[in-house]
Amino acid sequence: MPKTPPPEPVEERIQDIDLSTEMQGSFLEYAYSVIYSRALPDARDGLKPVQRRILYQMAEMGLRPDRGHVKSARVVGEVMGKLHPHGDSAIYDALVRLAQEWALRVPLVDGHGNFGSLDDGPAAARYTEARLAAAALALTENLDEDVVDFIPNYDGQFQQPAVLPAAFPNLLVNGASGIAVGMATNMAPHNLIEVVAAATHLLEHPDATTEELMEFVPGPDFPSGGILMGLDGVKDAYTNGRGALKVRGKTSIEPLGPRRTGIIVSELPYMVGPERLLEKIRDAVQAKKLQGISDVTDLTDRNHGLRVAIGIKTGFDPNAVLEQLYRLTPLEDSFSINNVALVEGQPRTLGLKEMLSVYVGHRLEVITRRSRYRLKRREERLHLVEGLLIAILDIDEVIQVIRSSDDSEQARARLRSVFDLSELQAEYILELRLRRLTKFSRIELETERDALLAEIAALRELLGSPVLLRAAVAKELDAAAEERMLRRGTPAPGRECVRLRRQPRSAHESVA
Repeated sequence: MPKTPPPEPVEERIQDIDLSTEMQGSFLEYAYSVIYSRALPDARDGLKPVQRRILYQMAEMGLRPDRGHVKSARVVGEVMGKLHPHGDSAIYDALVRLAQEWALRVPLVDGHGNFGSLDDGPAAARYTEARLAAAALALTENLDEDVVDFIPNYDGQFQQPAVLPAAFPNLLVNGASGIAVGMATNMAPHNLIEVVAAATHLLEHPDATTEELMEFVPGPDFPSGGILMGLDGVKDAYTNGRGALKVRGKTSIEPLGPRRTGIIVSELPYMVGPERLLEKIRDAVQAKKLQGISDVTDLTDRNHGLRVAIGIKTGFDPNAVLEQLYRLTPLEDSFSINNVALVEGQPRTLGLKEMLSVYVGHRLEVITRRSRYRLKRREERLHLVEGLLIAILDIDEVIQVIRSSDDSEQARARLRSVFDLSELQAEYILELRLRRLTKFSRIELETERDALLAEIAALRELLGSPVLLRAAVAKELDAAAEERMLRRGTPAPGRECVRLRRQPRSAHESVA
């Protein structure tokens, strides 16, 4: 038996690479990935990629507000397996934040179970359940009407939207936070009605200044409430995209007993929990930096909301103690605004007008694409309806032509020749059931034809008029705000009522 010849030696290929060049290239790739695929939101829909993938996948799973909750672990698994090539903990953390009422002004996920608090983390994904909140439907609506571009997922097996249609300005309403490489973002949440009012004003007056827009959006509106101490930082943030502001908790001095006076805290600065406040008070008292406090009790519950009672010792002025609390504890906290978001794929620092302009431009494109899609579909349907009407008028001859044909190809060709039909019309008639070709069906088809002609005319008029397009965007913005108010149990305003709500709030108060 002949011996197998030994394998030929593999020629080694060694390439010398400069270490500094390789490190620079690798770091830039890593920074690019973090900035564009993880940390920064898109200025159009206000979502990071993981948040967008969660909402889209939940919509694909049919987890609507009128249906039951499903296990959060199931949602995490679907998102991780189909769209998001990262760990389950990152997906679940993003899902939890989308459901937290104290983190978002308008929560996008309806959570069932322990989704944590300002002082405690959430339960594991296997113990909680989730479904889309009503507001999330406004972000994901019309995705099946070619309103946005779709891109491949990480392995090319599925498609995902590059951006959501976003029927309301989510970036301003819910804010955002994230740390990238060499940059970070920290955006404050705002009142939905005020933001919609500003966006509508910008639609009607494209040359509006930041000062004019601030008449509608005087400042952030934190979910936890609080009082803004001055508007200088807000003006800087709305003008330049960066600013710092101070927020105080809402307090009142009330009697706690026959001879006891106390400070009642009913609102805290954004992302400050009662446990953190109590801990800082105890530390300051033990360090003898804070005097005049006898006891601190957390009376917070689900029925009455936040309520922290701070007892004052006899002989101490409650107002003086309150000033010490502002100085030494998170009862007064600072919030640094850094409005960094992706605009056309590039990170930019945005002021109030820039954020609204990007969003308005996005909605104009969405409605334009949706109108073109609907116009095309209605024209296609009208074409078929007109063919059916021709067939019904000469139904006996249509049946005779089909019966006398040898096969479907010949029947299709003869129908086109005899009745001057297109190939699509002839094919549709061949596939039609005979029970549709009645006198009653003819009336239905004529009614449908007239309705289609009216819709086509309206869509063409809309696409041909920038004024009508802007009016359509404004109308849908107001509708989104009204629906949100209805779901919260607030009477729905009409168009004039929404305009009345465009009056600025108190200069120093953030309405929860």
